[in-house]
Amino acid sequence: MWYWLFKYVLLGPMLWLLGRPKLEGAENIPMDGPAILASNHQAVLDSFFLPLRVTRRITFLAKSEYFTGTGLKGSFQRWFFSAVGQVPIDRTGADAAQDALNAGLRVLGSGKLLGIYPEGTRSPDGRLYKGKTGLARLALESGVPVIPVAMIDTAKVNPIGSRVWKPAKVTVRIGEPIDFSRYAGMGGNRFVERAVTDEVMYKLMRLSGQEYVDIYAATLKNPVPGAEPAQPAADATRVPDTRAG
Repeated sequence: MWYWLFKYVLLGPMLWLLGRPKLEGAENIPMDGPAILASNHQAVLDSFFLPLRVTRRITFLAKSEYFTGTGLKGSFQRWFFSAVGQVPIDRTGADAAQDALNAGLRVLGSGKLLGIYPEGTRSPDGRLYKGKTGLARLALESGVPVIPVAMIDTAKVNPIGSRVWKPAKVTVRIGEPIDFSRYAGMGGNRFVERAVTDEVMYKLMRLSGQEYVDIYAATLKNPVPGAEPAQPAADATRVPDTRAG
């Protein structure tokens, strides 16, 4: 109930006024059945503008920190994310990857749309970063199609570190579903998982028009103390290699 109240009454109207979100490729979202919506990640509001424009309900795997905060802000976040049906994921434990996989499979197994950000975190500078292979594991284990989604200019409404949202024109661009059935039974093969992930990232690069960087975004946002700063590969803007093997 809260999901639909926030979408149509409590939050949606304000987001319509702020972002005037344009939807492209709506026909690529299936009317029913499970699918993975793999999106680039520009701003916190990506998780709001995408559900605003997609008719079907979307369940995101949300970091557990949203459910464990303290004080007034923490209490509100915990209530909000629980009320709209998001699934908490602990990203720090030894079994974090398996727990996330199991949670995603439960969502897909119930015939729902699962929203996921392959980059693992928001882009620190607007570029598109290397995707993590958890996306591929979900796709190969579940056998459902992966639908690439480009969120465009959401960071203009909600810049990193900003406390006030700003008016800007947002576009939600939905790509054609990608069928990975040709890799059936090959889950767990790291070369196949990388090929699947890179193919999705290539589609996202084409849809979004972003520059691609062949390193993980988290290495820039959370550098290891005392370590040399992470550097892009020699050809930092190369397109993801979509070849298997």
